[in-house]
Amino acid sequence: METLNLLRSGQLAGSKRLKLECGLSEFPSEIFALADSLEILDLSNNHLRALPDEFERLKHLKIVFFTNNDFEAIPEVLSQCPDLKMVSFKSNQVASVGEYALPQKLRWLILTDNKIEKLPASLGSLSHLQKLMLAGNRLQSLPESMASCKRLELIRLSANQLTALPPWLFTLPRLSWLAYAGNPLCNADATHKPVLPDIDWAELTLGETLGQGASGVIYQGLWTTELAQKEVAIKIFKGEITSDGLPADEMAACLAAGCHDNLVNVLGKLNNEPQEKQGLVFSFIPPDYKSLGQPPDFDTCTRDTYSANTSFSLPVILRITKGIASA
Repeated sequence: METLNLLRSGQLAGSKRLKLECGLSEFPSEIFALADSLEILDLSNNHLRALPDEFERLKHLKIVFFTNNDFEAIPEVLSQCPDLKMVSFKSNQVASVGEYALPQKLRWLILTDNKIEKLPASLGSLSHLQKLMLAGNRLQSLPESMASCKRLELIRLSANQLTALPPWLFTLPRLSWLAYAGNPLCNADATHKPVLPDIDWAELTLGETLGQGASGVIYQGLWTTELAQKEVAIKIFKGEITSDGLPADEMAACLAAGCHDNLVNVLGKLNNEPQEKQGLVFSFIPPDYKSLGQPPDFDTCTRDTYSANTSFSLPVILRITKGIASA
């Protein structure tokens, strides 16, 4: 409420970013006072169901987040925002996406965890689209027109109702990340499922947070048994649906990958977590290891980011690529 009060008092004039998380059920008209400056709008974790027609007044808007609201359809007024490049309606009640709802300059679309059964053919006209998040819906197919999305680099289709992947998907010249676990098309490959050993929550001690991603939070921890005490990493899933499918799909992928010097080995799955959340226990990465880069940002979209002075010698590049290829 503090930010909303500041907005109403005019103290946020000229702001380029605005985040309001205060149980909103209607779009605050005071936001239009920022029409000449606002570029990033985050109205996640509210109870919004619609946007006013006046939303098109936000001509400079580039990024909008409506995550965890109550929308049942994508408001078509979004298409009237000419500079809009990133849109998120993750975890709403969206069942339909209209033919004319999406802005033409869109690069990054997040529709994870909704009720969408069909996508519009107009999706194929989004020539700038690079990142498409569709996990956790009810899709049985993708529109053929999407074969024209030549800039698409990442698509997440996990936990839908797909019985096959369209052939054109593999002709997209820039596609480098495809996730489709948790679909009926995967069932034929699930003839043998190895079982992960259970690790009881009582044997684990959580330490500091090491990081988090779309699917879960990873903690440093200790695993104590009658025989030994071991430093481990503990991943606790955020919910039933993740950007890569279901927790069970990620567990299966870890098992399928097996053990390798260039992979973080999974030791077991959580049992008896107090909030009944699912999780995995991994070997702890030695402290002398370091991240080569940072996650993508709004500008890079799908590509990792690096500090300006980052460089790798040819021997290091060869060692990294050989390690990846052998895994």
